[in-house]
Amino acid sequence: MTITRKLSLLLAAGASALALTACGGGGDNADSDLVVLHRGNVAEPLTLDPHKASGTWENNIIGDMFIGLFTENAAAEPVPGMATDWDVTEDGLSWTFTLRDAVWSDGEPVTASDFEYAFRRILDPATLANYASLLYPIRNARLVNSGELPPEELGVTAIDDHTLRIDLEFPAPYLPGLLTHYTTFPVPQHVVEQYGDAWVQPQNIVTNGPYKLVNWRANDFVYVERNPLFWDNANVCVDEVFYYPTVDNPAAERRVRNGELDLNTEFAGQNLEFLQREIPDYVRVHPYLGIVYFAFNTTEPPFDDPRVRNALSMAVDRDFIATDILRAGQIPAYSFVPPGVNGYPGDARVTWEEIPVEERREMARELLTEAGYGPNNPLRFEYSHRTTGDNPRVAPVVQQDWSLIADWVQPEIVGIETQIHYANLRAGDYTLGDGGWIGDYNDAYNFLFLGETDSVPMNYARWSNPEYDALVEQANRTLDAEERGDLLSDAEQILLDESPYMPIVYYVNKALVNPNVTGWEDNLTHIHRTRYLCKADAG
Repeated sequence: MTITRKLSLLLAAGASALALTACGGGGDNADSDLVVLHRGNVAEPLTLDPHKASGTWENNIIGDMFIGLFTENAAAEPVPGMATDWDVTEDGLSWTFTLRDAVWSDGEPVTASDFEYAFRRILDPATLANYASLLYPIRNARLVNSGELPPEELGVTAIDDHTLRIDLEFPAPYLPGLLTHYTTFPVPQHVVEQYGDAWVQPQNIVTNGPYKLVNWRANDFVYVERNPLFWDNANVCVDEVFYYPTVDNPAAERRVRNGELDLNTEFAGQNLEFLQREIPDYVRVHPYLGIVYFAFNTTEPPFDDPRVRNALSMAVDRDFIATDILRAGQIPAYSFVPPGVNGYPGDARVTWEEIPVEERREMARELLTEAGYGPNNPLRFEYSHRTTGDNPRVAPVVQQDWSLIADWVQPEIVGIETQIHYANLRAGDYTLGDGGWIGDYNDAYNFLFLGETDSVPMNYARWSNPEYDALVEQANRTLDAEERGDLLSDAEQILLDESPYMPIVYYVNKALVNPNVTGWEDNLTHIHRTRYLCKADAG
């Protein structure tokens, strides 16, 4: 694989040092005709395999290298990707897609069989895909993923090289949005079968999107360069992209201010006023289709008891966290589905929302006493949190909130590196842990599926409620949009009453973007594909 002169210099002289001198892109580079983008990317990816990834920081890279049937425009709205046309049956259960003529980065054609293979691969239980349950709307997906049916029974069929049919369990009007997600991306069957899990290594990988992987130096950078065989390459501006795992927010903010990074997709909320004063043209804050929540492990004491879960939830002062700790426009969350979701009434709420927090703590004390806790049987538990972003600042606040219930409520807080923390949540290896969910598509089901029994491991709480499952299934089989929204809202109310998850705040997305970067559009899902970006001084 060809390595550009700039990357050769990086490897020869040390990546970290020269990455700083190379920042700025466009006319600042030794190769003045190259447009280079340096992106702060929050965390180190664990994988770049679309079927094994689960983090937004992985999506930022994977979505620059691969394109599914649909993709996002600059505003993160679903638009045609590999599909040029599609037909839907009257009952909404069968979608037939016509694929464009396109090739992988090695010149091999991208065919409907690559999609068929990819869907079968991610739902094969042997793949151990964390995100497989997102695809359960596809016919037989749940049974294939559980091993009850072979992958060949999945409702995804390559009719010919340019025609793909997807059959569904229930109508899914949100399917175009779902099909922008990396779990639905094609993978090159000829490469995956040759190299196995090593297919995503730089020396092996081939892609069908705007960029291809050249180098990945763990905890330093991921480097991609433009894919000249991408079908829309003529409209791509940026030639090379470096993604840096900017775990340290203050350090990343300094690197943006110093011109070492062109952008960073996060900043610390408490620094908002300072940044707006010092570099106002860089600061981007926008509503986010997402929620910060805490997950209870409901499979073991003390959080197998909904009284204990509700007690801790009602004791948290969300208004203080949003206004005094996060300070970037976050909204206190008293429901699980955030505002702004299409076709959703949004009227499910916790029952104690309007009660002052001091009174709620008295109610919490009564619930815990009823559950058997007190001076002679203190409630001791571990709360684990991510060590990135604002999470370390929120942790001692909620610890204090819980301690104010009674002196016999004794939480211990533990900070864990983000990827390890999420791995623990998926494995059920935790007691109470913080988390966040960003909508993969704009539909309430994309949040409420996290409470379905069959959604483990993404159902971190491992909570199971047959009435909830039945309501969600009924909603998904309902063609009437208003009735569907009402059924999902009824399900959400059960989720809130049982409290396997503790909603904390609704996200805002925060970014620092050099005004020299053009094409950036703030949007609800905080997805900004590099193919739409450029630099004002490019060329």
